[in-house]
Amino acid sequence: MIYLLRNFIILLILLSSFSSYGASKNKETYEYLDLFGQIFDRVRSEYVEEVTDQELIEKAIDGMLTGLDPHSGYMNEEVWQEMQMDTQGKFGGLGIEITMEEGFVKVISPIEDSPAFEAGILAGDFIIQIDDTPVFGLTLNEAVDLMRGEKGEPITITVSRDSTEPFEVKIIRDIIKIQSVKNETYNNIGYLRITSFTEQTEDGLLKSIKKIEKEYTNIDGYVLDLRSNPGGLLSQAVKVSNIFLKRGEIVSTRGRDKKDIRRYRAKNKDHTNGKPLVVLINGGSASASEIVAGALQDHRRAIIVGTQSFGKGSVQTIIPFQRSNADNVSGIRLTTARYYTPSGESIQGKGITPDIIVEQGEFESYDFKRYSESDLKDSLDKKEENINEENSEENELSEKEKRLAKDYQLQRALDLIKGLSIYEESLEE
Repeated sequence: MIYLLRNFIILLILLSSFSSYGASKNKETYEYLDLFGQIFDRVRSEYVEEVTDQELIEKAIDGMLTGLDPHSGYMNEEVWQEMQMDTQGKFGGLGIEITMEEGFVKVISPIEDSPAFEAGILAGDFIIQIDDTPVFGLTLNEAVDLMRGEKGEPITITVSRDSTEPFEVKIIRDIIKIQSVKNETYNNIGYLRITSFTEQTEDGLLKSIKKIEKEYTNIDGYVLDLRSNPGGLLSQAVKVSNIFLKRGEIVSTRGRDKKDIRRYRAKNKDHTNGKPLVVLINGGSASASEIVAGALQDHRRAIIVGTQSFGKGSVQTIIPFQRSNADNVSGIRLTTARYYTPSGESIQGKGITPDIIVEQGEFESYDFKRYSESDLKDSLDKKEENINEENSEENELSEKEKRLAKDYQLQRALDLIKGLSIYEESLEE
């Protein structure tokens, strides 16, 4: 009797969410719900450790969602609040965008200037252990919970990387503050780096362009760097694309019903006045980054340089839920649509293919010691006791030049911009 009463109560809780389907009596569905109630009761009473009803129900909901695809999931009150901070560009943690693949946590991308980024975590790395806990068998939310913690707390993760033995990385947790857009100039070429798509991105990009054009009146073109950018808000991807496009479709999203198709279009203003544009992508460029790259590529507004992007072409809708008589809000992240580039291509599982494939790497000549006359034994220069330190400093590479010397993809992009600029000037003459 007690068993039946428990199952009846559980079924009432579960079936309350099906109230809109009260007229429908799907026998098979009710049979499975009854089976769920039986399993729920058995686990609660016989699991090796005591588990609360809340824990079991939340894990069941999360299992239902994560079983559909790696990007859907349940967010309890704590995760919901942190998600709100994520989209605002400030949150706590290690600073990595992750997914689940083959039972392990896979790094989509480290967030620039975050503890994980500084520790050398790379896109494509697998996290196989968190402190003393193996990752295999955990859900994505459980792995995220283990990696969360207070600012200043250490964590040790075990990383599996191609062609290397698994190794441990110790990281100090911190509050992650994302500067969504960064900018620099290389001679007369503007460099725009977007690290993620948050509520700040469009505004930050427009300010960066204005700053560059104020300092340099004759800009030859721009490099838009989306490498290792894990994505973010769809609305910001549309707005960023719109900054470089005058007209045309940017992206479309399609759900399970044809009526769910939604199209996003450019609004007739290119804030860079049609200047040559090169977009950099790599295997860590995902989601919103791929929307931007795909739109600019399809409209032939930009040359895409780098390596194949990640291939996340699905749209997640954030749906809040609030229990009756409860102040805190929880929610779910549910995959509701796929997005398509202007040419109608879905990139789900495929990614964006660059127009020019350029693998990243470091020049051996950068680390190789170069010798000159002054290095030879008994050189006349060495006999001079006074060395002009000021001239010596002028010969040293700046930090920006050092980065550029290692960044083959960026070098290629800058060369392309310069070449396109020269070609356009020749047409005007």
